[in-house]
Amino acid sequence: MKNDAKARYPVAESRVKVRYAETDQMGVAYYANYFVWFEVGRSQYCNDCGFSYRDMEVESGLFLIVADAHCRYKNPARYEDELIIKTTITELTRRTLRFSYEIERADGAAVATGETLHVLINKEGRPSSLPQKYLALLGRESPEG
Repeated sequence: MKNDAKARYPVAESRVKVRYAETDQMGVAYYANYFVWFEVGRSQYCNDCGFSYRDMEVESGLFLIVADAHCRYKNPARYEDELIIKTTITELTRRTLRFSYEIERADGAAVATGETLHVLINKEGRPSSLPQKYLALLGRESPEG
């Protein structure tokens, strides 16, 4: 079931500060760190919905693996920039979950946008379905209600 994300799913906000170790010699954040920041956003999104990845893995024996990832870089993130990561779901099915991300600096400048597609698998690596509990938690209108 594809959904209109803007009308259906909440947006989680996370904040990170670019660390020196995440930059190159010019003080610009290394491109792969954006995917780490996407993960920060996904984790916050799940927490806002009432569960953690770890708890879901332990309770259900299921794992959300990354099947596809994209990032569009708009402006560089630099050492000590405070970044705001906005995360939402753009597609939710029983077996897949697609997240969308917007990263901006605290001053409002767009830094990057991206998307990740996740497939649910079991411990044997076979595709699985999200338990109803997690579909319900992820499908709520807002993290609070």
